[in-house]
Amino acid sequence: MLHLLKRHPWRVQAHFDWSLALVFALPVEKLRPLLPPGLEPDTYGEWGFVAAAFVQTRRLRPSWAPSWMAQDFFLAGYRIFVRSTLPDGRRRRGLYILGSDTDSRRMVRLGTVLTHYGYRLRIVNMVKTDEQLSLEVRQPAGQVEVSLQASLTPATSPPPDSPFPDLVTARRFAGPMPFTFSHEPETNSLVVVEGARQHWIPRPVSVQVQHLAFFQREPFASQGLPLLANAFYVEDVDYQWARGVVTPITPSNANA
Repeated sequence: MLHLLKRHPWRVQAHFDWSLALVFALPVEKLRPLLPPGLEPDTYGEWGFVAAAFVQTRRLRPSWAPSWMAQDFFLAGYRIFVRSTLPDGRRRRGLYILGSDTDSRRMVRLGTVLTHYGYRLRIVNMVKTDEQLSLEVRQPAGQVEVSLQASLTPATSPPPDSPFPDLVTARRFAGPMPFTFSHEPETNSLVVVEGARQHWIPRPVSVQVQHLAFFQREPFASQGLPLLANAFYVEDVDYQWARGVVTPITPSNANA
């Protein structure tokens, strides 16, 4: 019965001080085994995509909760760009959760109880100016998870060797996507959460990634850091998520 709590049971609202999303391109066949039935990689040519998003979040709370219950925290999220087909034939585009990191013990506890998002506790060191963002994320024992620097001056093209020919194409995979998906194995269902935002105007930026431990673990470890396809930065955004909707995986969408 505990899985019934993990369905993102309430509408939630928050403010993003800033968000930096890096999208990495991988061969699509590398991503398919990571997805449950009912989801397929969202592709461009032969490539699928994994987002590593880093967000300074403020005032997150259920919509029914008083302001004193809101919490501020850092979030790092790792997601695959996916598509899903509903039983009635409609198509959804979104992100499938692989894992989430935060510097808030409270968020780890609540996220573990109320979602399938896989929250882990991390220590975050961040220095931000108008021109640059330096970010380091560590495990509690000290191992480095993330080390990067981003120039916040708008970039004029996608990163070198990106599969995207231009920024217009790259922006299709800039996030956030309309829907977030997680898998409920107890009922063979997808839990689908729809998001909505205001003033989301991402700008392309240049990023130097020194270390990203997520891609040093299986099933990615054999290939090193994947190809950086795009990097977008946004700030001062109000965001809200609807309560989760359970969609059974049926023959019509399992083979989408």
